Amino acid sequence: MIPTREQAWGILTKYVTTDSQRKHGMAVEAAMRYFARKAGQDEELWGVVGLLHDVDYELYPEEHCLRAREILQKEGVDEGVIHAVQSHGYEICCDIAPENDMERTLFAVDELTGLVTAAAILRPSHSVMDMEVKFVKKKFKDRHFAAGCNRDVIRRGVERMGISLDELMEGVILGMRDAADALGLGMQA
Repeated sequence: MIPTREQAWGILTKYVTTDSQRKHGMAVEAAMRYFARKAGQDEELWGVVGLLHDVDYELYPEEHCLRAREILQKEGVDEGVIHAVQSHGYEICCDIAPENDMERTLFAVDELTGLVTAAAILRPSHSVMDMEVKFVKKKFKDRHFAAGCNRDVIRRGVERMGISLDELMEGVILGMRDAADALGLGMQA
């Protein structure tokens, strides 16, 4: 089965208990939905893949992406979704390569959503709603900022997608704006 958004949320919350990890899944989902719309692709499918991409991380951090198959098969999830979820760890924690636009996009946006989240928290507004690419790019160049964010993975993702770093940053920001309130990154009243 290709899960609906509700079904995917149910799967995610069954295996992921921390608020921060759930929000990361929602941030990746939002970015994936943006890029799917832009490419004229299936927004629901891309969003579900983004939401589920770290389904095994909390339980099996040392076997991340590898244990996702077992979990998602147990939940009856379609092989295409499983492959996409696993492929975001290519050359990082698994040897399953991204093979299509959806998988290449997931690979590229995953790390960047973390950097964008960290950058938003630093802003006076604590929001992505007024964030610009220029600000994210400045933080991207500062290796001490969000040091756990692997910039090389983002660069490889940009190459695989065939777009510029600025385009990727803009898309992630715009996608995350669609979910800003749920992410806790909307404009504070």
